[in-house]
Amino acid sequence: MAVADVTGGVRKRVLIIGAGFAGLRAAEALEKAEVNVTLVDRKNHHTFQPLLYQVAMAVLSPADIAQPIRTVVRSPNTQVLMDEVVGFDVDGRRAHLKSGTELQYDYLILATGSTHSYFGKEEWASLAPGLKTIEDAVEIRRRVLLAFEKAEGEMLESGKHPALNFVIIGGGPTGVELAGAISDIAKLYIRKDFKHIDPASARVLILEGSPAVLAAYPEDLQKSALQQLKELGVIVRTGQRVTDVQPGYVMVGDQRIDSVVTLWAAGVQASPLGKMLGVECDKKGAVNVDEFLHPKDHPEIFVCGDLAHAMSDGKPVPGVAQPAMQMGSYAGKSIALEVEGGRMKKPFHYFDKGDLATIGRASAVGNVKWPFRAHMSGFLAWVTWLVVHIFFLIGFRNRFSVFRSWAFTYLFFKEGVRLITGSQELPGWGIEDAHVGELTTQPIEP
Repeated sequence: MAVADVTGGVRKRVLIIGAGFAGLRAAEALEKAEVNVTLVDRKNHHTFQPLLYQVAMAVLSPADIAQPIRTVVRSPNTQVLMDEVVGFDVDGRRAHLKSGTELQYDYLILATGSTHSYFGKEEWASLAPGLKTIEDAVEIRRRVLLAFEKAEGEMLESGKHPALNFVIIGGGPTGVELAGAISDIAKLYIRKDFKHIDPASARVLILEGSPAVLAAYPEDLQKSALQQLKELGVIVRTGQRVTDVQPGYVMVGDQRIDSVVTLWAAGVQASPLGKMLGVECDKKGAVNVDEFLHPKDHPEIFVCGDLAHAMSDGKPVPGVAQPAMQMGSYAGKSIALEVEGGRMKKPFHYFDKGDLATIGRASAVGNVKWPFRAHMSGFLAWVTWLVVHIFFLIGFRNRFSVFRSWAFTYLFFKEGVRLITGSQELPGWGIEDAHVGELTTQPIEP
């Protein structure tokens, strides 16, 4: 097994695992530090996750929201390695890679994020995909578009087709974004593309286990989001926990809800690398860290982003992009200061600038906390969301491409990325007991 000393034994060695928001910000903060940095990721690209749902809904292409890591990270003191970490020797300060290589480090920044949580029902994963990666987005796009294509073909052949019911499990930001986007696709963008079906007859249902959608937002914005969803024709059922997911339908208690496409937006769990450290983790697998982002008794390790269970101002730091970027910068600056003989004295503090969630075309909600405080809804919130997301995209090409795609879609109701790739099979399509034209075998009140 090869052991790689990436420093030549001179400079301190910093190993960053994960090229998400936190990992890239950490690398950026270490650009001028007297250290040698190795950045390891399973993929060769960084994905701007807040816009993944736009790829899933065929508004943007994967290239619009992704950038090769080697293009982003070009500092002379940093090398990029496409590999996967499969274990650690924490006492020996080594990381074991899937390729068989071992990487030595003096400092470790762990920022591998989170993945889907099916609450012990892993068999649901193939039936209800979640949205965390480019691959997830392309698979969701395939299923949504394929449902309309199959309905068109079956209508031509037999004069009927299963109800175009799209069920989204989870009413957080991802669930709300997906629901609004599917409604927009059906009612606006493909309404004239089919000869034998009416895409606008598609129905979208959100099943949320808690009492409200967007539970982390203020109550007035929750109500505004609910109203905007209803205006889009989305049916929202709160306080409803899914008990089973099967091909072509889901179960809520003893009630069956037919679904041509089921999507998962209900839960996340931390990357398994946190537990591989052998340190204390919370029930979601996130590493419990102190005010300096260190696991207990390991000042040489920083854990950032979704993988960290951190507190700021007495509150848990949310697992979203904004705090991940701040954590990455903090970790990088802490190491840069330490190798110069100093020490970071200020604990990590999360500067909350607010949250934005888009709901549909020209629909969104925003809880703005900086540079002013305001609750925004509707078109103004949507424009703010658009500007913020374009600003944080990496690379001028990405910003220009995304703005052009959005403008074209908004002005002309057109989309140019409606590609179905891969399998033409849709789980549950064509099952004998499918209920034509029904959302459920029992009445549902919106």
